[in-house]
Amino acid sequence: MGYAHRGWIVARTGLDLALTFVLTVAGLIVITFVIGRFLPTDPVVAIIGDRAPHDVYVATRIAMGLDKPIWVQLARYAGRLLTGDFGTSVLSSQPVLDDLGRFFPATLELATVSSVVAVIVGVPLGVVAAVKERTWFDHVIRVVALIGYSVPVFWLGLVGLLVFYARLDWVAGPGRIDIAYQYSIPPVTGMALIDTLLAGDLDAFRSVVSHMLLPVGILGLYSMAYITRMTRSFMLEQLSAEYVTTARVKGLREGRVVWRHAFANIAAPLVTVIALAYANLLSGSVLTETIFAWPGVGLYITQSLFSADLNAVLGGTIVIGVCYIAINLLADALGRVLDPRMRAT
Repeated sequence: MGYAHRGWIVARTGLDLALTFVLTVAGLIVITFVIGRFLPTDPVVAIIGDRAPHDVYVATRIAMGLDKPIWVQLARYAGRLLTGDFGTSVLSSQPVLDDLGRFFPATLELATVSSVVAVIVGVPLGVVAAVKERTWFDHVIRVVALIGYSVPVFWLGLVGLLVFYARLDWVAGPGRIDIAYQYSIPPVTGMALIDTLLAGDLDAFRSVVSHMLLPVGILGLYSMAYITRMTRSFMLEQLSAEYVTTARVKGLREGRVVWRHAFANIAAPLVTVIALAYANLLSGSVLTETIFAWPGVGLYITQSLFSADLNAVLGGTIVIGVCYIAINLLADALGRVLDPRMRAT
């Protein structure tokens, strides 16, 4: 295959991914907006209260454009989104985009640390479990993975707070940092671990770590269970392949056969699995953030929903959805790079 032809394939793949991203995001916006308009809440009442005169209610409804057909409202909302205008939050009286800029780094930090822990622990466990198939180690790993993937996250969170915080006092409780340090750390990146290190305050850094241990452990367990199961499944398929048998017959060391040959061949699907797990943590941390009072997008959406703050709910949902779509498409692109067999598909 010539360089020109390979370049054409890469360009076409990039165009396909871009088109898929645009269409998927457009569908997300439409579905999110329509569902938001059919929620049993009245955004006008959320702004003016339930004791405002009827004429004020009607005037506010007209000013918000809610008297127009839903397709007109959707077109206007999509037009504002293109300019970066997500509306104003009723709860904070600030632009929703500014609120998301403050809350999103906390969600990103929690999901990223949890994913790193899950990958560091889950991938080796999955590989070893496949190598030691049907041994006691394999059975233990499978049971732990099943529990981690099946037990509800909110239940684990509540039990974790009860045992490790309330009873044993091994970790800090809800929140992101002790209140003594909350207003003394400049929010440079919005990520508490990085900001405390930049400020040179090791006591504040230890406080952040203590607050993160429990939510990271629970989210990490959930993600690790999925990654371990998929890694084991991929490795079992490769270890039963003929090229692995041939490598063993030639006398190659078992470690080289497992990691250099079999593991290398699962890189592409494993990247996709890790990306999906990371995207799930970003989009599915609502309950965890609510239980641990973690000031992220999940908690922001929950509080906004209870306050009938639809601009904030729609904005947060769209941002998380866009991140989910982008991560999935990026994983697909990386899979094509790592596995040449996928480039022609």
